[in-house]
Amino acid sequence: MHMLREEKNKLRDIMRERRNSLTPEEKRIKSEQICKNTFAIIKPGETVMGFVSKEAEVNTRPFLEMLLAAGNPLVVPIIVKEDHSLRLSYLKDLNHLVPSTFNVPEPIGHEIPVPDGAVDVVILPMLAFDKYGSRLGYGSGYYDRFLDKNPGIKTVAMAFACQEAEKVPTEEFDVPVDYVITENGIAFQKK
Repeated sequence: MHMLREEKNKLRDIMRERRNSLTPEEKRIKSEQICKNTFAIIKPGETVMGFVSKEAEVNTRPFLEMLLAAGNPLVVPIIVKEDHSLRLSYLKDLNHLVPSTFNVPEPIGHEIPVPDGAVDVVILPMLAFDKYGSRLGYGSGYYDRFLDKNPGIKTVAMAFACQEAEKVPTEEFDVPVDYVITENGIAFQKK
């Protein structure tokens, strides 16, 4: 158990470094392509829970803009630190986002509650993935808990291609994702 945690943390460090070695320009171009590739697998009318990226991550803004322009209901998570859960809010306008917990932009002051079961697709942030669809998150388990409570949602992880690992160390509660999307297209798709 302990070994696994160390292994995961080692991999997190390697992947953070890989991600940080991309220039801002590379990051911008790759992010735009990832957003287009991800949008291509979203069906019209699907309610999508997107994440609002932080500095080092794939920039999800173009993707969120595409969803809003297409009329797909967009939901974003609000981090609830007390019980490590995610509270969901619809997002109608990207200008409603303000930096909040862990510096993640959230629609504070413009929250629109989301009924249970409304989300069709969830977009996941991550640090690493492998060709088996395993995803390495940041280790706080917010999304794992959410997915546990909401089985049957289509899961799509966004990452730069350089974040692919040989094999992501997994534990029994680590659920593989349905899709991994990089700038090169679909890196993994569940059969």
